[in-house]
Amino acid sequence: MGEKTRYSDEELEEFRQLILDKIEKAKAEYEGLKASITNSDGNDVTDTSPTFKVLEEGASTLSKEEAGRLAQRQMKFIQNLQAALIRIENKTYGICRETGKLIPKERLRAVPHATLSIEAKNSGVK
Repeated sequence: MGEKTRYSDEELEEFRQLILDKIEKAKAEYEGLKASITNSDGNDVTDTSPTFKVLEEGASTLSKEEAGRLAQRQMKFIQNLQAALIRIENKTYGICRETGKLIPKERLRAVPHATLSIEAKNSGVK
């Protein structure tokens, strides 16, 4: 029998569950980051003394910028995971987009939205 060209429906279902769990956790983290940016948790500098207010506002701005970057990364991660779900539906999940070979399960468990095998990634092909 030749080399396996795609994962079985059972294997794809296992990956689908893994991805759905990761999406759920990622969305919760994204909401937390979004809340920290909008100060919806109520932790603001309005009740502190004027002496520390300027310092806290500066730190708050840096913190919000960092949270904003993290939120953007988290949203991109969620989108990549959702794209992986589409590949599962199309039964193209786990196939390297450069080599056409199956990406090892270990890699997909670690990086479920991977579209390149380690070999293709390390060869510098983008």
